[in-house]
Amino acid sequence: MIKAIFFDLDDTLLWDQKSVKEAFAATCKFAEERCGADAVQLEETVREAARNLYSSYETYAFTQMIGINPFEGLWGNFLDDHDEFKKMKEIVPGYRKQAWTTGLKAIGVDDLELGCELAERFPNERRNQPFVYEETIKTLDSLKLNYQLLLLTNGSPDLQKTKLGLSPELIPYFDQIVISGDFGKGKPDPAIFEYALSLMNLEKNEVIMVGDNLLTDILGANRAGINSVWINRDQKERNEVIPAYEIQHLEELCSLLEELKVEC
Repeated sequence: MIKAIFFDLDDTLLWDQKSVKEAFAATCKFAEERCGADAVQLEETVREAARNLYSSYETYAFTQMIGINPFEGLWGNFLDDHDEFKKMKEIVPGYRKQAWTTGLKAIGVDDLELGCELAERFPNERRNQPFVYEETIKTLDSLKLNYQLLLLTNGSPDLQKTKLGLSPELIPYFDQIVISGDFGKGKPDPAIFEYALSLMNLEKNEVIMVGDNLLTDILGANRAGINSVWINRDQKERNEVIPAYEIQHLEELCSLLEELKVEC
C-alpha cells in the first residue's frame, strides 16, 4: 500500500525550463536593443558556450554527481558549506562573463563590457521568472489529504532553496525535503532514495517516485526498488529506462493512485 509520494522538483512541480527560457529571452532581447544582436542566435551561442565551458572546469564531475546543469551555473550563487561548492562559487562569476562574451563573439559582437552586463542581468531575469505548473498546487492539495509527501531534488542546497523561496507556496506540502548537495550524492544513486526512505520510516514498497527525468528520477527509483511514475508532458520517446507507470499530466497521478488502491 502506498503511504508516501516522492516528488522531483525541477520540471515536475516547477517549470524550470520555461523559467530559463524566459530569462534567456529577456536578456538576449536587451542585448538586441543595445547592439543589434539577433536575440534568438545569441541564446543559441550562449547556451553552447556555457555547456562547453561548464564541462571544462575541475568541478564538472561533482556537478554531474550532484545534478547541477550549466544554466544553473549562470545564475546560482552556491553559498554552500562544501569544498566543491566553494570552488564553484569562485568559478561562476568568470564563467558567466565568459559564456556571454563568447556567445556575443560567435555572432560577431566583440564587446566585453556588454558581456559582463548580460552576465549580471541574466540571474536577475531568472529570479523574476518563477513558474509553477498550473496543476501543481491542485494536485498537491488532493494528495496531501491521504499521503505523506517528500521532495527529492538534485542540486545545490543554496540554489534549490532559492527556487523554493521564489515559489514558497510549495514548501508546506512536504514532510521532508531532500537535496542532493546536502546528502552528498544525487539521483540516480540509489543511496539518496534509501536515505529518503529512512527519513520517512517507510519501506520501498510503501512509496512511489514521481519525476520527469528518466535518467535520474526513474533510473534511481528503479535501482532502489521503488516504483516510479514518469511524467512525460512532451511525449518524449522512452530510452532503455522503463518506469512502472507513465502519465502526461500531473493530475493523472491522483487517478493512478486510486487505481493502485483498488489493486491492493
